Amino acid sequence: MAGLLCGTKRKKQVSDLHEEGKNAINAPLLPSGTEVHPEDTLLEENAERIMLDPTSRENLKFKDLVKVLIDWINSELEEERIIVKDLEEDCYDGQVLQKLFEKLSGRKLNVAEVTQSEIGQKQKLQTVLEAVNNTLRPHGWTVEWSVDSIHSKNLVAIVYLLVALAMHFQAPIRLPEHVSVQVVVVKKREGILQTAVVTKELTSTTEMMMGRFAERDAFDTLLDHAPDKLNVVKTSLITFVNKHLNKLNLEVTELESQFADGVYLILLMGLLEDYFVPLYNFFLTPESFEQKVHNVAFAFELMQDGGLKKPKARPEDVVNLNLKSTLRVLYNLFTNYKNSD
Repeated sequence: MAGLLCGTKRKKQVSDLHEEGKNAINAPLLPSGTEVHPEDTLLEENAERIMLDPTSRENLKFKDLVKVLIDWINSELEEERIIVKDLEEDCYDGQVLQKLFEKLSGRKLNVAEVTQSEIGQKQKLQTVLEAVNNTLRPHGWTVEWSVDSIHSKNLVAIVYLLVALAMHFQAPIRLPEHVSVQVVVVKKREGILQTAVVTKELTSTTEMMMGRFAERDAFDTLLDHAPDKLNVVKTSLITFVNKHLNKLNLEVTELESQFADGVYLILLMGLLEDYFVPLYNFFLTPESFEQKVHNVAFAFELMQDGGLKKPKARPEDVVNLNLKSTLRVLYNLFTNYKNSD
């Protein structure tokens, strides 16, 4: 019996030594601080695996981006009583992504509600991602995710997907700008693992990301090709808003900044439509980003109540001092109320 145990132990030692040797041979160029897991050595020929670099995972801007996305998902799916705590563990099986896409798009997907098996989970992911891709591709989004990458809990792929959904469906959140991470790409070529470190840009600026699918209008042309005329337009709009705001002893000199918290927009709508807006409906001295967004969104509601079309701009863009967004909103008011006293 002792001989049998010794033999088994020796075989395990040989097996462990073989595995250790295979790792050492296959990954001689692996960056320091990144581990090759046993499953990586089992990659098929020409297959690849992508891993988030550990230092990037601890990057403060990246962690902030992940937190913003988690909070957004939980807010959207509150009625479903779904609580996401970890993007990798909670999104890989397709259940959360299904519910999120259905809520954002207003479409019901034909998938099983609960799937325990790997095959079932991948089938659900296939259906969900096909619907997502068909929605996003026509608007210029590059698909940086797949069934395998999501199901293998690739955090970078999951974040790419959620950022695209948030921007496309104009989520009421502010994504951190210019977030980049480094990923380690492991490929198997002729039986040997080859590694490379690649930088992935997860977010650029809000305006650039929105520009993937936003229609260009007169203000885009004005800013791009006739910046000298921009001051003429701004002067006309300032004259228009001050004509009304002066009744409350208020005056605007900077369009970008003075409308960013939504207060002047709300007061202006009350003056244009000749009613008093109760102070409990908005934040008179907003401090947080969320309070400012609330104010601008409320002003947009008042505009729609007055018969105007829903503004193309997002409340978040006005709060973020986006000049074109602010100009669009004010020009819309100007064209509808320019003859008002």
